[in-house]
Formats: sequence, C-alpha cells, structure tokens
Amino acid sequence: MQIKFIDRKSGKIITETPPGEGYLKLLYNNPFGKMALLPLVKRKFLSSWYGKLMNKPGSINKINNFVRELQIDMNEAERPSEDYISFNDFFYRKLKPNAREIENGFVSPGDGKMLAFKSVANIHDFFIKGRKFTLEEFLGNKELAKKYQNSSLIILRLAPNDYHRYHFPYDGTPSEVTKIKGSYFSVSPYALASNFTKVFCENKREYCELATQDKGDVLIAPVGATMVGSIIETYTPNAPVKKGDEMGYFAFGGSTIVILVDSSKITLDQDILDNTQNKMETFVKMGEKIGK
Repeated sequence: MQIKFIDRKSGKIITETPPGEGYLKLLYNNPFGKMALLPLVKRKFLSSWYGKLMNKPGSINKINNFVRELQIDMNEAERPSEDYISFNDFFYRKLKPNAREIENGFVSPGDGKMLAFKSVANIHDFFIKGRKFTLEEFLGNKELAKKYQNSSLIILRLAPNDYHRYHFPYDGTPSEVTKIKGSYFSVSPYALASNFTKVFCENKREYCELATQDKGDVLIAPVGATMVGSIIETYTPNAPVKKGDEMGYFAFGGSTIVILVDSSKITLDQDILDNTQNKMETFVKMGEKIGK
C-alpha cells in the first residue's frame, strides 16, 4: 500500500513514507501483528511511557536527526533546534508569528493531510472495511449526534513531521472541552484503511463546540494516536476567539483533528472534496482557506 497525497499548492502527487512504515504494516496488515502486537500498542501505558521518555533532557539528542530525516523547515520555528530542553518541547514547537497566513473564509486548523466529506453519511463509502462509523459512537452523545447528523465532515491527519499545534478555524466562542477516554491506535492510513471506525470511536479524543455568528456551531475534535501521550488544550473556554488563535497541541506522535460543520452554512472547497472522492488526501497548512 503506497500512501499518496496531493500537495495543494503545487498540485503534485507526493508519495509519503511514514516513520516506522514496516512496523505499521506489521501491526495492521499482518495477522500476527493484529493478534499479538496491536492489543499492546494501543494501550495507554505505552504511549504514556514513551511520552515521559520524550520529556527527558536526554531526548534532545533525537532532534537533529528527526529534522534532517523528515526535512523539517526550522526557519519557520520560533526557536532554533538547540534551544529546546526535550524532544517533546521541540515536537510541539511554536512557529514564528507570520509563518502562516490566515486567509479569508473557513480555514484549516492545522498543517496536515485532509479528507473532506460533503455529508457525514459518505464516510462509510470511503472506508469500506470494518463496522459502520456513527456520530453517536464517536461523540458518545446521542443528542449531539442528532444535532450534527447532516453535517459535512473534515479529517485532518497530522504526520510526525507536521506542525503539531492546532488553531480555531473561524471566529467564535468555544465551549468547555469534553474528554472521552480510549485507546491509542495509529491514525496512519495503514490503520484507517482497515480500522477506521475502531480508530475514531475507540481512541482517546475530546471535543469542543465553537459557536459562530454566521456559520452555526462547529465541532472540533482532536483525536489521540499511538505514542501521543497528551492532548493539551490551551484556549480559555467561553471566551471569544479569533480565527487562527491557538486551541491546543499534541505531544509526540502523529494525530488527527475531526471537524463537523453545518453543511447549509459552510461550503467546503470543491478541490478537497474532489480529491477525497478520488481517495486522495490533500496537504494543507494552518490558516489556509478550506471553505466559505
């Protein structure tokens, strides 16, 4: 299985080689991996243990190789590589104030590969394997699921080399966060291809609702993953925010943000919808317009 995505700016199709590709194939494509290793890897203690390891001062020795191998542009970072006190401190690094332009319209909350569905009902046609995805199971709330049953849905997948802070996609007032305990399955395409519902409905996740003046309520849900020991929210609940204001960050690993929007008030950009229909992710950056 090759992981390919479209770089939105250049229009080029790029092949992604995720860190630990062989390990991911073993876990999700190999019967032995599924039976013997996956139950261990998904557990909280492993992610918590590795997260603590990445907080230790000695973990800074991993930074330079990580930057070089994954071709991370440190010119965008607020601080140079040598200024971080641990690998995690580097991993959820902040960017310089003008590193991302905040465009007009409804924007991406972060850097990553995006899938967009005009209707949440279309998801099962994309991820055809496994049990059916339901909002009630994902949100753990029957009434909230009913509220968003006709929504458009966005999935933003953050790879380890991506910027791991996420931001508000529109002006509004965010609610308190609701946390849902869960496992730590990988959010790699290897995992999603065969375990989509399991990943999103069993992984640790949390969500808040962003009340906007003209776009209705927007639900934003960060989802944890293998080796992501922490989802940290940095915003103040019930206080107005501007589009592009920081919402939170992920500690070490790759992870995902799921967004539900009112399809009668927000029209997602057609190129992202078309790419998704063709089973291709689209690489976008934080602040980039993805709808109106």
